[in-house]
Amino acid sequence: MLQQMVYPHRFLKFPTQALALLLCALALMPTAAEACRISVLGDSLTAAYGIAIEDGFPAQLGNALDDQGYSCDVLDAGVSGDTTAGGLARLDWMLADQPTHVIIELGANDGLRGLPTEQMEDNLDAIITRLKESDISILLAGMLPPPNLGKDYTDAFSRVFRDLSDRHAIPLYPFFLDGVAAEPSLNQPDQIHPNAAGVKVIVDRILPTVVAWLDQVD
Repeated sequence: MLQQMVYPHRFLKFPTQALALLLCALALMPTAAEACRISVLGDSLTAAYGIAIEDGFPAQLGNALDDQGYSCDVLDAGVSGDTTAGGLARLDWMLADQPTHVIIELGANDGLRGLPTEQMEDNLDAIITRLKESDISILLAGMLPPPNLGKDYTDAFSRVFRDLSDRHAIPLYPFFLDGVAAEPSLNQPDQIHPNAAGVKVIVDRILPTVVAWLDQVD
C-alpha cells in the first residue's frame, strides 16, 4: 500500500519543473489590468453622430490598430453637443471604464458657441491634470473654431492646445479634422460632421501619431 502511495510521486519531478517554467512565463505576460484600453473623450465628432457605430471614430481606430498589430480596446466616451465643461463634468463616468490611455477631442462646441478660450483652457487643464494623477497616458487632439469669429479668437483658441501640450508634456495632434474640414464629399449634409469616408480619412491621418503615442515608454 505504501508503495502505491509513493510510486506516483516519482513522476512529479518533470511536471513540477514544467509547471515552474509555465508560472514564470505567465508572470511575464501582461495582466488584464495592463491591457491597452483607449477611451476617446469627445463630442459628436467621435460619437458616430449621423453614421453607424461601426463607422464611427472609435470603431475605425480600433480596426486600424488591429491591422497594425496593436491589441487595444477603443472605448467611445463621446457625447454629442459636449463642450470642454461637459467633458470635465463626466470625467468620473469615463474613468469607471478604467482606461489606460485617453484621447481628448473636445473644444469644437466651445468654438461654435464662441465661449471664452480661457474657460476652455481651464477645463482642459483640469481634465489633463486629473488623468495624469490617475497615471493615464494622454493624447490631445486640437481643434479650430469657425473662421467668422475673427483672427484674434482663432489664434487664442489654437494656442490653448499648444500651450497645454507643452505645459503637460503630452503629444498633440494639431487638428482633429485635418483633411476633412470643408471637404463636401467627406462630410454629412450639415458640412460639420464627417461621414464614414471622412472618419476613415481622420483615422488614416491620426494613426501614425496614435501608434507613436502607444509606443512611448514612460
